[in-house]
Amino acid sequence: MPVPSPYPNIELQEKDIYSFLFTRKDRPFPANKYIYQDGDDPSRRYTHTDVAHLSLRFGQGLQSQFDIKKHDVVALFTPNDVDYPCVAFGALWAGATVSPANPGYTISEFAYQLRDSGAKLVVSHWSAIETVRKSCKEVGIPSSHILTLGSQHDPSGELRHWTNVKPASGSQPASAPAKISPKEDLAFLVYSSGTTGRPKACEAGKLSHDGSKRSENVPDAPPTGDKILSCLPFFHIYGLTSLVLAPLYNGIHTIILAKFTIEKFCSLVQEHKITFIYIVPPMALHLAKHPCVSDYDLSSIRITNSGAAPLTRELQEAVFKRCGVRIKQGYGLSETSPTTHEQRFEDWDKKIGSIGKLMPNMVAKFCEVGAEDGPDGPPKELKAGQTGELYVKGPNVFKGYWKNEEATRGCLTEDGWFRTGDVGHVDEDGDTWITDRVKELIKYKGFQVPPAELEGYLIDHDLVDDVAVVGVNSEELGTELPRAYITRNGGLGAVEKGDDKKIIDWLNAKVANHKKLRGGVKFVDAIPKSPSGKLLRRLLKDQAKKEYAEIEKQKQKLKAKL
Repeated sequence: MPVPSPYPNIELQEKDIYSFLFTRKDRPFPANKYIYQDGDDPSRRYTHTDVAHLSLRFGQGLQSQFDIKKHDVVALFTPNDVDYPCVAFGALWAGATVSPANPGYTISEFAYQLRDSGAKLVVSHWSAIETVRKSCKEVGIPSSHILTLGSQHDPSGELRHWTNVKPASGSQPASAPAKISPKEDLAFLVYSSGTTGRPKACEAGKLSHDGSKRSENVPDAPPTGDKILSCLPFFHIYGLTSLVLAPLYNGIHTIILAKFTIEKFCSLVQEHKITFIYIVPPMALHLAKHPCVSDYDLSSIRITNSGAAPLTRELQEAVFKRCGVRIKQGYGLSETSPTTHEQRFEDWDKKIGSIGKLMPNMVAKFCEVGAEDGPDGPPKELKAGQTGELYVKGPNVFKGYWKNEEATRGCLTEDGWFRTGDVGHVDEDGDTWITDRVKELIKYKGFQVPPAELEGYLIDHDLVDDVAVVGVNSEELGTELPRAYITRNGGLGAVEKGDDKKIIDWLNAKVANHKKLRGGVKFVDAIPKSPSGKLLRRLLKDQAKKEYAEIEKQKQKLKAKL
């Protein structure tokens, strides 16, 4: 049965994002407070007033010099940079839809996004300019419609920097932003998970610009306010909402890290006395196991929030035991703009492993896992406490997949329920637990084996540095078998004979019979992950298929010789 949020509904404002952030009359912090600051070059920083002024000027320039209007798409191809918010908000002011892209994309990958989105103009960081040039040439975007951002300008002067885009001299600047219908018009076209969304600036829990908000069980912020380390990619919905939109609404000083490395991460925490960080599980893994962490003082961190992928109880506890960093969890998807559940600050050590409670204005339900709509109707709804697939409904749920009605129908019901593809349950206190993905559950002789559960155990083993569990097909037994792909502590060169057996025996003693690692252990250089930290199990499954095909090939050769 549907479960409502335990929190009272919030009266939502029907405003476009630019107006919501810059024309509000209830802003509690001074307009001259610095919001964004470059982690590598502290002199590059912007106040709330700076962002409002520069965004407006850029938006007017887009209108007058590039004829950017409502529904045109502006693509951003850049690592995190302090210029990013000004460019994004300027494009929104002009009425454009902003389409952030992963700066790690190849030419063909970015060209696909440009073509699919119908982008009219591209803003690129100079470090990625060659990929942008070639991608734009492939889809027919002229070089005159490529702009740059960041501290480095085009030395040849051919490509214009975004700061040089302003109302044409002698012309009248636009008197007002484009007229936006907030419920209908698309703000961000996010391809990180292949979705379209309408993100909204959101409260950041108990963070504050002046240290006035407090939580039990968590140290207070200093009187100067919280300070965030921005280390998630801005092109991903998690980073976009938490680190581009929210700081400008809450007045939180944000130090921007262009690219994550654990050494730079720890160095900036120590240097700037960072109090809060949005992280993903691979970052937590570094905090638990990387040797350099012990060289830095991380005591200023009040708490962190992990999202984008499941974080196991074992890893959460290991991080706190080693360096005293508290971790709470949240949950969301690009399709839900993104957050649907959030763990309260004070509950970080009470419900370890939970994603917390459902956000205001939302309802959720759990349905039979793997069931499809059929002649008897939609999948059966389950009672509270029973494990099933999570469905959510609320004003933050997306309108549908861009140009893909079939995919939309597959996950979004006519009455607004979004099928998340995640498996879990809600407990008696209203806290939700996610145990795995529907498509990633391993079926061993009819029994369901959650990979995340086995990974949670394995990450605690002394020999294991990182791990992913997938199901591999066994034609001999006619079923899937759980297999662990492991990066060994010390690397591949440290693997010794019998290490796999030690790990298998250790795990098998902890789990039910159907969850044993009958598919064995494979040691690898690295576990494949997306930029947001999600395990790319499909790549490991593909690898397993190739390994199986090679084994079969060798068997056939041996038979031919006999």
